[in-house]
Amino acid sequence: MIENFILMNGYGLYVWLSFAITFLACGIIYYKTYKTLKKYEKDFIKEFDQLPESEKKLVLSKSKVASQVLATYNKSI
Repeated sequence: MIENFILMNGYGLYVWLSFAITFLACGIIYYKTYKTLKKYEKDFIKEFDQLPESEKKLVLSKSKVASQVLATYNKSI
Protein backbone atom coordinates (compact mmCIF):
# COMPACT_ATOMS: atom_id res chain seq x y z
CA MET A 1 0.00 0.00 0.00
CA ILE A 2 2.68 2.49 0.97
CA GLU A 3 4.87 1.32 -1.88
CA ASN A 4 2.09 2.13 -4.35
CA PHE A 5 1.74 5.57 -2.79
CA ILE A 6 5.48 6.27 -3.07
CA LEU A 7 5.85 4.91 -6.61
CA MET A 8 2.55 6.40 -7.90
CA ASN A 9 2.33 4.03 -10.85
CA GLY A 10 5.77 5.02 -12.11
CA TYR A 11 5.33 8.78 -11.69
CA GLY A 12 6.56 8.93 -8.11
CA LEU A 13 10.03 10.12 -9.04
CA TYR A 14 8.65 13.16 -10.85
CA VAL A 15 6.04 13.95 -8.23
CA TRP A 16 8.39 13.71 -5.24
CA LEU A 17 11.14 15.57 -7.09
CA SER A 18 8.65 18.35 -7.86
CA PHE A 19 7.67 18.56 -4.19
CA ALA A 20 11.32 18.69 -3.14
CA ILE A 21 12.18 21.42 -5.64
CA THR A 22 9.15 23.46 -4.58
CA PHE A 23 9.98 23.21 -0.88
CA LEU A 24 13.62 24.04 -1.57
CA ALA A 25 12.65 27.10 -3.61
CA CYS A 26 10.26 28.27 -0.87
CA GLY A 27 12.98 27.78 1.74
CA ILE A 28 15.49 29.79 -0.29
CA ILE A 29 13.00 32.62 -0.83
CA TYR A 30 12.14 32.65 2.89
CA TYR A 31 15.83 32.77 3.86
CA LYS A 32 16.62 35.60 1.44
CA THR A 33 13.58 37.59 2.56
CA TYR A 34 14.46 37.11 6.22
CA LYS A 35 18.06 38.16 5.59
CA THR A 36 16.93 41.29 3.71
CA LEU A 37 14.46 42.19 6.47
CA LYS A 38 17.18 41.98 9.11
CA LYS A 39 19.45 44.18 6.96
CA TYR A 40 16.72 46.82 6.61
CA GLU A 41 16.01 46.67 10.35
CA LYS A 42 19.69 47.28 11.07
CA ASP A 43 19.74 50.25 8.70
CA PHE A 44 16.59 51.64 10.31
CA ILE A 45 18.13 51.36 13.78
CA LYS A 46 21.26 53.19 12.62
CA GLU A 47 19.20 56.04 11.17
CA PHE A 48 16.88 56.10 14.17
CA ASP A 49 19.81 56.42 16.58
CA GLN A 50 20.99 59.53 14.72
CA LEU A 51 17.68 61.35 15.23
CA PRO A 52 17.27 63.90 18.01
CA GLU A 53 15.31 62.74 21.05
CA SER A 54 12.19 64.75 20.18
CA GLU A 55 11.98 63.20 16.71
CA LYS A 56 12.50 59.73 18.15
CA LYS A 57 9.47 60.19 20.42
CA LEU A 58 7.43 61.46 17.47
CA VAL A 59 8.36 58.49 15.29
CA LEU A 60 7.59 56.03 18.09
CA SER A 61 4.22 57.60 18.83
CA LYS A 62 3.13 57.58 15.17
CA SER A 63 4.49 54.23 14.02
CA LYS A 64 3.64 50.82 15.46
CA VAL A 65 6.11 49.20 13.08
CA ALA A 66 8.98 51.30 14.42
CA SER A 67 8.05 50.31 17.97
CA GLN A 68 7.98 46.63 17.03
CA VAL A 69 11.32 46.84 15.20
CA LEU A 70 12.96 48.51 18.18
CA ALA A 71 11.44 45.99 20.59
CA THR A 72 12.68 42.98 18.61
CA TYR A 73 16.05 44.57 17.96
CA ASN A 74 16.65 45.20 21.66
CA LYS A 75 15.79 41.57 22.46
CA SER A 76 18.28 40.26 19.93
CA ILE A 77 21.21 42.31 21.26
